[in-house]
Amino acid sequence: MASNPNTPTPSDLGPTDRISIAELFSRYAFHFDRNEPDLVAALFTDDAVVDYGPEFPAIQGGASIAERLRPGLDGIFEATSHHVSNVMIEGASGDRAEAIAYVYAWHRYRDGSPDGHLWGQYHATVHRYADGWRFDAFRLEIVAVTDFHRERMHPVFRRPSSDQEPTGS
Repeated sequence: MASNPNTPTPSDLGPTDRISIAELFSRYAFHFDRNEPDLVAALFTDDAVVDYGPEFPAIQGGASIAERLRPGLDGIFEATSHHVSNVMIEGASGDRAEAIAYVYAWHRYRDGSPDGHLWGQYHATVHRYADGWRFDAFRLEIVAVTDFHRERMHPVFRRPSSDQEPTGS
């Protein structure tokens, strides 16, 4: 009998877990936009690593997240609006999963700079605890920015166009 790709396997997550993981990304955006760094930090594990790009040193440990976010949320941004969609959950095994979510983020700056726009993806590893899912690792990858306050960001992977010349021998 041929296997059905829609048949759940023991490592697959059920609909409740998938909704909970998608909601984790939504809660991240919600609390970030409300300038609630302590509630953002509560979405991460104690040993989480957050990587916003090469110009912002990685945050090591859940206890550091709120303190590292607070200066930007309080001092740089007057307002932000993060829109998360297209959540994909892969590589689930037991209480861990890999997840990717698309993000569009708008930023109004306190210094009067033009509004910044960012399009990209969040790449995360999530872990299930008795009280719900939390981020273990969180990485921002960018497709494009307009008037954003940082120049260098991690790029989203994209295959080369098929009309490009092959490289190598």
